[in-house]
Amino acid sequence: MKAEPCTYAIFGATGNLSRIKLMPALYHLDAANRLPEGTRILAIGRRPWDQQKWLEEVRQMIQAKAPGDFDETVFQRFSARLYYHQGDIKQAQCYTELVDTLNRENQFPKNIAFYLSISPADFGTVMEMLSTNRLFDEEHGWRRVIIEKPFGYDLDSAQALQKRISRYLAEEQIYRIDHYLGKGTVQNVLVFRFANVMLEPLWNRNYIDHIQITHSEDIGIGSRADYYDKAGAMRDMLQSHLLQLLTLVAMEPPVSMEAESLRDEKVKVLKSIRPIPREAVHGHAFRAQYTKGRIGGEQVGGYLQEDGIPANSMTETYAAIKLYIDNWRWRGVPFYLRTGKRMAKAQSTISICFRHPPLQFFRGTEVQCMNPNWVLLGIQPEECIRIEMTVKEPGLEMRTRSTSLDASFRQQNEKPIDAYEDLLLDVLKGDRSLFLRFDEVEYAWRIVDPILQTWAIERDYIATYPAGSWGPEDSRRLFDKESQSWRSSLTPECN
Repeated sequence: MKAEPCTYAIFGATGNLSRIKLMPALYHLDAANRLPEGTRILAIGRRPWDQQKWLEEVRQMIQAKAPGDFDETVFQRFSARLYYHQGDIKQAQCYTELVDTLNRENQFPKNIAFYLSISPADFGTVMEMLSTNRLFDEEHGWRRVIIEKPFGYDLDSAQALQKRISRYLAEEQIYRIDHYLGKGTVQNVLVFRFANVMLEPLWNRNYIDHIQITHSEDIGIGSRADYYDKAGAMRDMLQSHLLQLLTLVAMEPPVSMEAESLRDEKVKVLKSIRPIPREAVHGHAFRAQYTKGRIGGEQVGGYLQEDGIPANSMTETYAAIKLYIDNWRWRGVPFYLRTGKRMAKAQSTISICFRHPPLQFFRGTEVQCMNPNWVLLGIQPEECIRIEMTVKEPGLEMRTRSTSLDASFRQQNEKPIDAYEDLLLDVLKGDRSLFLRFDEVEYAWRIVDPILQTWAIERDYIATYPAGSWGPEDSRRLFDKESQSWRSSLTPECN
């Protein structure tokens, strides 16, 4: 697919996402000569800024994000693409003036991508206004709308949001963005699985004992108290990012890598996940909240001491669940997903544990540690693929140790490409393979809704864990076997 010139109209362009991710990503695409000639970026925000002020702000955004990568020549070229439209997105005047701007200035391409970097509560209003002003008409060029998560607060709200959006847009015009899918290692999961024939015979219930997917953060909630206390770890990370990773690990080979084929297989996985009835929630899900502790040698406060958090909040900052996929490939294999804030280390990993080999062959030897094989995929900050195997140590005695076969695809000094660069470019190409279809969102909510509903009415107690730890010890109750435990390292462990 070829990227086509377009007008990127960014609602909420002065906000945090635009400042940290969108504008730096677009700048880096321009620096790499990946933005099509003629592409324009129209920022829409409430702040009373003029063009000069906007350019100054964008310069600061880019320099703050990657000071060593700033190139004045590139920025001058990039700044020629930038425009600022001041307006209140809740007022009709903003849209009539937007139409005038797009029509008056011949330099704006007729293809338009609307990026809604705004509160989900405003999605419906903005789309209604855009539709009323015929900005979704495709008579002279395509229209695409990029929507940031959260896609609803639960199943009912997600369906209501979709119902409202579908009044104005066809499904093929909607790009629901999950930036995790833009990460290089996440995409490499598909290549690793389907381009290496030696793996396919082993990638099933006969050889795999269990699979873990972890996203841990060492930071707290920062300035997001209002959002986070309503959402919690389950909604913020697990329902979206981690379930998407699960689908890539567990899906069947698609007919092709085209968007619909890929998403069809992901939906099949989500539909095959065994429902968790309310009476079984405690055996399949665990929540906890961080208390004070030490991270990086510094003392940090607990969640209830964060600014803006009620003293009686029961919101989880740690969530873990156990899932089963009831299909031929994965029947009986547990998938353990966990995410948490203020944990020992910031990292995202997929850890695949294979069944333990018989030990009879090594009876009467010096073998002390016989670990199962693992396939470890580091997503961030370290992008790597490692296969752990047992080998004999040099020497006369029969002693073994675990070693890693490193299939990492990025050199240590090679800078990773930000996920948003990949996804923003895919919008220009019309490639929706890394964006979510609504049925993916819907089935993901069906999986976690019973858990959230149970937690909502259980207000008496929530487990805790000290900041700087790997989470609550009691979360081990989710494991099916004594031999199973949380995998937190990308280096060999001897159990």
